Amino acid sequence: MSNLLASNLLVTPEQQGDKEGKVLSITPESAGWKYVGFDVYKLKEGQIVEKETLDQETVIVVVSGRANVQTKHKSWDNIGKRMSVFEKTPAYSVYVPNDDQFKVEALTELEIAVCKAPGKGTYEARLIAPEDVDVAMRGSGSMERLIQTILPEDKPADSLFVIEVFTPAGNWSSYPPHKHDEENLPQEGYLEETYYHKMNPVEGGFALQRVYTDDKSLNETIVVKDSEVVLIPKGYHPVSAPPGYELYYLNVMAGPVRTWKFTNDKDHEWLMK
Repeated sequence: MSNLLASNLLVTPEQQGDKEGKVLSITPESAGWKYVGFDVYKLKEGQIVEKETLDQETVIVVVSGRANVQTKHKSWDNIGKRMSVFEKTPAYSVYVPNDDQFKVEALTELEIAVCKAPGKGTYEARLIAPEDVDVAMRGSGSMERLIQTILPEDKPADSLFVIEVFTPAGNWSSYPPHKHDEENLPQEGYLEETYYHKMNPVEGGFALQRVYTDDKSLNETIVVKDSEVVLIPKGYHPVSAPPGYELYYLNVMAGPVRTWKFTNDKDHEWLMK
């Protein structure tokens, strides 16, 4: 029997994108929250997508392929290197402020993720090159994973955090479980979050993501397949990659204050010691 609440947290891409190549779209309205928007485009060579950023600061992540990217005042040619995320090289990304625009031209088959949150116009458009990405291993044993932080707290932005995570087959990620759903600074800040998942190999691949609160009013375990998104409106949200299938996910977070302060699940916090 399908779980209706789990389906509310799981967003599946369209098999055929729209005329601009958009295969997946999450807005604050569709997610039932206030801050995070997330789109995925899959473009053919030569295809172009053009958008106004309106009131949203935006990060365009070149998930795979190569592209020319242009904003109102700046342009970058032939960015992107990896043809698959599982090459594990850091991504090329472009930060675009609100009240700007972007034009992306696909030089190869191209997948881009467009990450959005409210902007204040504080910063200019810029390229975030692979050498600008913070790369680190986190966790130990079967909790170890590779973190590539495209837009961390100490890099300029108004609202957005953008992070890529590679979890080896058989390992857990976002573990021990943590949450960031209360505005209780400096202990914890409210951040909405999306997880955009990919599996290697794709055929048969899946991950399990649990989303739950202390009182278990939300308590779901979701089977996630390639290119699906899990919404994290609240609660703890660990992820498991089964043996035989390595897992990638792209995280986007935003909230009223741009700081990442979280609370660990006390039942499992001992694992950090």
